[in-house]
Amino acid sequence: MLKQLVEKIKSEEIDVEELVEKKIEEAKKINEELNCFITICEDYARKRAKEIKQKIKKGEATNLKLVGVPFTIKDNILTKGIRTTAGSRILLNYIPPFSATVVERIEREGAIIIGKTSMDEFGFGSFNVNVGVGFKIPKNPNDTSRVCGGSSGGSACATKTLEIPSLAESTGGSISAPSSFCGVVGLTPSYGKVSRFGLIDYASSLDKIGTMALNVEDSFLVYDTIKGFDENDETSRSEERDSELKKKLAIPKEAFDSCEKEIKEKFMGSLKKIGWEYEEVSIPLLKFSIQSYYIIAMAEASTNLARYKGIAFGAQENVEEKNFREYFTKIRSENFGFEAKRRILLGSFVRSVGYKGQYYYKALAIRKKIIEEIEKLFKNFDAFVLPAMPIFPPKIEEALSLSPEKVYALDICTIPWNLCGLPHISIPIKEENYKQLGFEVVCNRFEEEKLKKLSLEFENKLK
Repeated sequence: MLKQLVEKIKSEEIDVEELVEKKIEEAKKINEELNCFITICEDYARKRAKEIKQKIKKGEATNLKLVGVPFTIKDNILTKGIRTTAGSRILLNYIPPFSATVVERIEREGAIIIGKTSMDEFGFGSFNVNVGVGFKIPKNPNDTSRVCGGSSGGSACATKTLEIPSLAESTGGSISAPSSFCGVVGLTPSYGKVSRFGLIDYASSLDKIGTMALNVEDSFLVYDTIKGFDENDETSRSEERDSELKKKLAIPKEAFDSCEKEIKEKFMGSLKKIGWEYEEVSIPLLKFSIQSYYIIAMAEASTNLARYKGIAFGAQENVEEKNFREYFTKIRSENFGFEAKRRILLGSFVRSVGYKGQYYYKALAIRKKIIEEIEKLFKNFDAFVLPAMPIFPPKIEEALSLSPEKVYALDICTIPWNLCGLPHISIPIKEENYKQLGFEVVCNRFEEEKLKKLSLEFENKLK
């Protein structure tokens, strides 16, 4: 538990410099086998630990919630002075001049960043095998032949092995999927509850920064530190919503039916342990959520990635005697990976003048209708519950051989809630081998307090 660790650090029962040094050495060792880090920031962490130790000795750390806690950060969240690549060669040597709001908030409470974690390039993936040119695929800590899940695979792997929290990010399931596959807790807040300022965008209307930790309490402790309005992000909110506890859970049929038989059996066994009333419900439009999500996400991604053209920042070359089109094409062709190129092309197509109404506007309309359907169901239920992923983590070569359509279809248990901006959490169902499974709980928008209450109770019953 982080609270106990913080108290021991404050009382100097645990020496913060020794703790950070230990975690740095562990990170370097596991990274050789698991590839979960893009950057391990040794010098930065050691300097920060020394500063924190002085604060403790001077009595200036008494009220800090995360004092001395080592953290990892997904590599699409900006960290001032620490290389941030978003897993792409086009940003290989990018050093941000400022930190994301979430990073500032955890550091203000005394956290110490030890590394930036591996991810699918710009977040484009479900298994973390769509890494950028020259980057390594992270491996599952429970079975190194298998995937971590994506796109925050490095964060989940590091949380599991180093037993420290991570700031991660989800667009369509990038916190729940790797949390489920690696066996950690992954919390994705409501869209807008956590500032996106300083996040390298994938899809601006879908991106959400969340937390990973070993238990529910620690996940929410970090969430409580990073949440809230930020004047730098116009979409950020401090709104809280409260509703009466009904002790009724809904299983979304369209998503649950897509799960493998063994997944269903393990999930239902766990659901019965909880002891709450539950009912299977149909959400007919849910079957269109994947199509709606990928059209919106790719359209927004193609717009956001247009900034990478070798001029302002990122990969650059000598521009003398080159026209812009040739230079722009060369930089992007050589530095974007295959999946990034696919999404740029598809996104540009669906938002083009002749096809925007046929695809993009229809996808937005479907999202609105799905939100309306789900909102009605929350009048009768506290939460949706379902497996966080419809399969167990596949072998790396199996994931690489799947067609894009099959990969996208496997997001059915996470995409609907991300598409609608709903808060959700993946809680591990204890397993000894690679067959890790997350028990996903989804609440209505801005009902994080209810989600916390349910998750703490369910976690205790699932042990």
